[in-house]
Amino acid sequence: MGATAEPAAEQSMAGRLGLKPGQFVQEFGYDDDTDDDLRLAIETLTGNELADEDSQDVVDAVVYWWRDEDGDLVDSLVDGLTNLAEGGVIWLLTPKAGRDGHVEHSEIEEAAPTAGLHATSTISVCQDWTGTRLATPKAGRR
Repeated sequence: MGATAEPAAEQSMAGRLGLKPGQFVQEFGYDDDTDDDLRLAIETLTGNELADEDSQDVVDAVVYWWRDEDGDLVDSLVDGLTNLAEGGVIWLLTPKAGRDGHVEHSEIEEAAPTAGLHATSTISVCQDWTGTRLATPKAGRR
């Protein structure tokens, strides 16, 4: 393993999510299919361990691993908002097309507004997962 290339690759994986050093990130939906390299990259970049689903601390971002059969997406997105600081984002990570648990983008587009969010972008986050950035509308800002 190349010790110098891996940290740079990890940093860029987490950096694509717009995360910065010192931020706190809460993780939902962890399972045996999640991408451990991405999880490590987030912790390395932010300098903090990922907070689990039971955490009550305020967080700057949420990473939500979501699969097609995981339940009600709207309810889950609302759960993700519970500890999210003002201006924070939820990254909804879903399996890429053709992989088990793939979620159609139209389902995300339909669920997000009901949860009080809107999709701002979708990117390939890692080999098996796509990330959709969900943010709260800025209309309420002063």
